[in-house]
Amino acid sequence: MRFVSADEIAAVLQFPALIAAIADAFRAEITVPLRHHHAMARKGGEATLLLMPAWTEEGAQNFIGTKVATVFPGNVARGQASVTGTYLLMKGDSGEPLAAIDGRVFTLWRTAASSALAASFLARADAESLLMVGAGALAPYLIRAHASVRPIRRIAIWNRTRVRAKSLAAELSSLGFDARAADDLESAVGAADIVSCATLSSTPLVQGNWLQSGTHLDLVGGFKPAMREADDETLKRARLYVDTRAGALKEAGDIVDPLRRGVIREQDIQGDLFDLCRGRVQGRASLDEITLFKSVGTAIEDLATAMLIWRRLGGGEASGQDGAPMSSNGP
Repeated sequence: MRFVSADEIAAVLQFPALIAAIADAFRAEITVPLRHHHAMARKGGEATLLLMPAWTEEGAQNFIGTKVATVFPGNVARGQASVTGTYLLMKGDSGEPLAAIDGRVFTLWRTAASSALAASFLARADAESLLMVGAGALAPYLIRAHASVRPIRRIAIWNRTRVRAKSLAAELSSLGFDARAADDLESAVGAADIVSCATLSSTPLVQGNWLQSGTHLDLVGGFKPAMREADDETLKRARLYVDTRAGALKEAGDIVDPLRRGVIREQDIQGDLFDLCRGRVQGRASLDEITLFKSVGTAIEDLATAMLIWRRLGGGEASGQDGAPMSSNGP
């Protein structure tokens, strides 16, 4: 079995290819049980253990995979990553382990790529300005991913702790982005074509009356029913899409809470990534509408990412019958 480090992941992945691989996975026959979600009481606050399995149907690309991940919000105060884990990729015909992949960086890549995949259907084609709400580990990945599918020219970053927003803006500026820290969240939301949120907030940050016509809102952070990043008015104003209906209707606070209180109805969710990637529903219908994508993460994205990494590292088919690397499918 091979261990794949964070550096190796960064060396073989690029967002366009990863976005295409995840889109292919949503069109493929892959079994994805609902993930196991376990709360753990800890001194620094409640932590979470996630178990996320998936497997392909028998065929040329025959794989099994599962991610074991933890979310410790209190780690931020200790200067440690709040999300960590490991991904185990196995042969689909025998269950033999193939690779253990660094789960923290792996998750950052696949989460950002999935949001960008949704944006490729939902954001305006001419979207030039991006607001990043939250300046944690995921933020630079989301920015790079969105910039790979839309002509992003201006980036604003808002964070509760402004020094972190300034630090990320400086990092992005050194890479050639026009990036700055935003002081006022309301005005920053109103000026953005795409608003991407990656926080651990339990109360809404984005207010619906701040959003301009044509905005695309990408909500990534709230992965439990008690977490919210956008208010009820946002949900009422936007055309709603999710990564998977099963996950969003069970875990996404920005969907579950308004549904429970009758603010929105289940039929208000226009579609998920299965529907968008398979052409079963329309994405953005006009330049003026507000679109919202709610992501909670799904094991199908993990398996697609692991398979692409395995191929790019020269792993070949999961059956082990040949060692030649498989080429990635196009968009």
